[in-house]
Amino acid sequence: MLGFLYVLVIYAVVFALHLAVPGRWVDGYVIDPKTNKPLRYHLNGLRVFVVSIALWAGLCASGTLPWDAFYVHRWEMLASACGLGLTFAAAIVFSAPKKPGSNVFADFYLGRLDNPQALGGRLDAKMWLYLIGAIMLALNLYSFAAAHWLAHRDDPSMGVFVSIGLFTFFLVEYLNFEEVHLYTYDFMAEKVGFKLGWGCLTFYPFFYAVGLWTQAEKPNPHTHPALLVGCAVIFFTGWAFARGANLQKFHFKRDPKRTFLGMTPEAIEGRVLVNGFWGLSRHINYLGELLMATGITLSLGYGLSWEPWLYPLYYVALLFPRQYADDQRCAQRYGPLWEAYVKKVPYRIIPFVY
Repeated sequence: MLGFLYVLVIYAVVFALHLAVPGRWVDGYVIDPKTNKPLRYHLNGLRVFVVSIALWAGLCASGTLPWDAFYVHRWEMLASACGLGLTFAAAIVFSAPKKPGSNVFADFYLGRLDNPQALGGRLDAKMWLYLIGAIMLALNLYSFAAAHWLAHRDDPSMGVFVSIGLFTFFLVEYLNFEEVHLYTYDFMAEKVGFKLGWGCLTFYPFFYAVGLWTQAEKPNPHTHPALLVGCAVIFFTGWAFARGANLQKFHFKRDPKRTFLGMTPEAIEGRVLVNGFWGLSRHINYLGELLMATGITLSLGYGLSWEPWLYPLYYVALLFPRQYADDQRCAQRYGPLWEAYVKKVPYRIIPFVY
């Protein structure tokens, strides 16, 4: 039962912190159809993340909570998170009006509401979902790493701590650039249903940790330090692609004439970027996500074990279909401009390959 309670308490605390911790107000990219103005967002994700991790560490250091508690009770916690995710998805979907001709199963999976908010934007469903997923993922990873340390303290794996370091950078960096993500596909095109709700409450915080979930109890594989450096290089190459592309697009949307990394924006009729990161492939940020996941997976040192590879393979399953859907959406939105962009940048995700 402890695992069920852990998830309930953690999600409740993060919800309260998200409402209580001071943040900054920003305008997003999406236009509110009711006011014809950009939606407003209250951003405090990084602060809530730091406070949450500090609270967990304090409880563990005081002996109130075992360091490896979330590893020991991980199956119960997964079941609890799954139940909460299903409940959330059902509540937010079926409380919204059904559109004529819509399919109830498609509605449940994809959602009915585009950008549900409450309290004047202080509580935004998408921002809270991503925040809770990031914090629960971090807590899982740190507890799983603690389980490895407790089991192998005489000879711990440096790769475990490299993996944790890379994942921590991934999460902190994401929350640091919250405003940039308001200009990404999730916020512009997706609705809130099972895919996003259950995905953030259950899949994101538990599946992303599949590497340590399955490898924490294994002994030190004694990966050569040079190979661990190589894993970090793969990860940060991916980060440069993903963050660079998203930042370039963000600055272009905010100010089409602003230079980025010394580059003057080149855009077809001032609307579709064709240089910099967006001149390498049409979704170079997706390649970045794949490389980051690969670097994290390899750093664990068990490259021949299939379980850790589920994490990067998930990105393949997610991002390649998303690329097709996003291209279709852009073709409808930009018409001939998109056709010109495709001719100039023929590669979908991987430059010179695909």
